[in-house]
Amino acid sequence: MYVSTFQRYVRLGGRCASARMVQRRNLSGADAVNALRPFYFAVHPDFFGQHPREREVNENSLKRLNGYLEYLQKPGARYPKPANLTFYVRDTKERADSSDSLLASGFRSVTFTLQSKDVLSTVLDVLRSCSLSVEHMQDVLKAETGKSSTQQPGTAFYRPIKWDKTYYTFTGFRDPEQELEQARRVEPTLSLWLRNNEPEATKKQNASVPRREELKRLKRELIQKLGLLDIRWQRRWGFSHKCSQLQSLGRLFTQSPEALHILRGHTIVFTDQSGMNASGHVMLGTMDVHHQWTKLFERLLSYRSLFQHSDWLKERISHLLGGIQVIHIERMGPALPLEEHYSTLNTFHKRLLPQRLSLHPRSMQGLTMSLEKLEAEEEDLISSCLQDLSLRSLSKEPSVSSSQMIPCCRRLMEERSPQMQGLHLYISHFYSVMQDGDLCIPWDWKG
Repeated sequence: MYVSTFQRYVRLGGRCASARMVQRRNLSGADAVNALRPFYFAVHPDFFGQHPREREVNENSLKRLNGYLEYLQKPGARYPKPANLTFYVRDTKERADSSDSLLASGFRSVTFTLQSKDVLSTVLDVLRSCSLSVEHMQDVLKAETGKSSTQQPGTAFYRPIKWDKTYYTFTGFRDPEQELEQARRVEPTLSLWLRNNEPEATKKQNASVPRREELKRLKRELIQKLGLLDIRWQRRWGFSHKCSQLQSLGRLFTQSPEALHILRGHTIVFTDQSGMNASGHVMLGTMDVHHQWTKLFERLLSYRSLFQHSDWLKERISHLLGGIQVIHIERMGPALPLEEHYSTLNTFHKRLLPQRLSLHPRSMQGLTMSLEKLEAEEEDLISSCLQDLSLRSLSKEPSVSSSQMIPCCRRLMEERSPQMQGLHLYISHFYSVMQDGDLCIPWDWKG
């Protein structure tokens, strides 16, 4: 599993090589997934359905890249052997240059060798080898630069290339330092930004209507064919991307209908990793390929058993706490895997057992508790914003916490800008008009 395995193994911190004591620089799971997202979108096999040869090459290369990243994260492991990879890359308009010639099929063929000794360098090598921008990683690179300045003498440190200004003038590339400085000097207010970008957002929303309708049709058909309760998405992907995910699931059903019968009665959630979440919904990793989804379906019975054990632990905890009901609140951020939820319940249950609490079996009946942070206030404010501001939708980037989302919603209701009416609003860390017309604004926007 490309993204899911990547998330599982990439961790903060570093390790030292025994001979040279070179610290391995790692990324957090969220940073790594976000960093490689343009790459996955450009090479994922699901986008090569009508080109079986290119699809097979990309699938095999992704497996080898995945193995390389896994090996880098094994405790005490030596550095992996260099790996030669070939990818067919779609033109996603995110390339740093346009000098690569396109094949007759419309894809670029890219071959490169992986020989980096840490995850961060590997991610950068992959993006740059495919001529994809790394500007979205500036914050990560600056953080690594800050860490390197405090390292002990003799240890390796990261020093980014700082090009002369004439380089950007000659090549036409954007100067990240200049753009950052301009953004700091001219950071727009929310009202001004809405006034300037609302027409473009409305135009894109209207243009996306056919894609939205196609998504509704595909979703309705798959729910009926597979006997599902619902199909959901954990992240804010574009409608074309969502349609591609449903088409991929539909192809799998056509190829192996017997493998998908076990999904009947379940809710499917497309997210960053495959498995089952704490609510019992089947999670399909969007960067996984068919055989990985099939392996998940084969393990679904064991997931069901673990879910039943989780329910049993909730009942035991409820009994020990006088009948209080233990609940799980589905969060807007990354899905909580069932394994983590079970571990939390099991740990809490073991800590309760020796306490011997003197509670009547039904003295706390009618009350509820959650072992995760309650987010009722955030959900109430989102509902209020939708109603009071006449928004079509309001959602947030998973990296936006509740402590950031709550004051953002309150300020939006105080602002009450008429330009927001009828829009799809997405709370993140920057301003942008997304592909389907959703308006992306930072949580700490200026009034």
